[in-house]
Amino acid sequence: MNSRDDIRPALRSTDAVAWEIADGLVPYEDAVARMERETQAIARHEAPERIWLLEHPPLYTAGTSANAADLVAPDRFPVFKSGRGGQYTYHGPGQRVAYVMLDLKRRGADVRAFVAGLEQWIIDTLDQFNVKGERREDRVGVWVRRGTREDKIAAIGIRVRHWVTFHGISINVEPDLTHFDGIVPCGIREHGVTSLVDLGLPVTMADLDVALKRAFKSNFGKVCE
Repeated sequence: MNSRDDIRPALRSTDAVAWEIADGLVPYEDAVARMERETQAIARHEAPERIWLLEHPPLYTAGTSANAADLVAPDRFPVFKSGRGGQYTYHGPGQRVAYVMLDLKRRGADVRAFVAGLEQWIIDTLDQFNVKGERREDRVGVWVRRGTREDKIAAIGIRVRHWVTFHGISINVEPDLTHFDGIVPCGIREHGVTSLVDLGLPVTMADLDVALKRAFKSNFGKVCE
């Protein structure tokens, strides 16, 4: 995988990225419909690239490689089929979702470097709270060590169309971790999930948003203030 120093120059753009934080809980279907519109406009050079931060009501999404056996409690929350890569994941209050709509033609046209860049963005964000996030070669996402175990604190699931990205990342701030029990998150049975608050850190969503913006600038370039 690309090194950190290799990733940053390749993914930066001179164009400022729109930065938006949604109020309230955004229904999943509404978010997907908006991403479809935004990415088409970005591909036509009719809209700026955009980072959209939000929270969803409790729900499960099935990525393009989801295994039906990993949906343990199909009636617990609404389940949505998603065009993003990956398997089953949970979204809900207390989890920051960042939908990432970037034009990779402006950023090196390298999907592998883009995914590595998303991982580094998360790692640099967590580092601001003295949390050591780690990537794994055999599984996407960001992980933290807790003694002899590893727990997932952030997920990544993307789609690329006409070289414009959508979907993105999620970081657990203070979700109800029991909600993950209804699925096998990302098809991984041998590891658990955690959050910043579960790690004993009194981090708010606003705190995380500030850290996300700072780390985004380091990895991907400037944003509209």
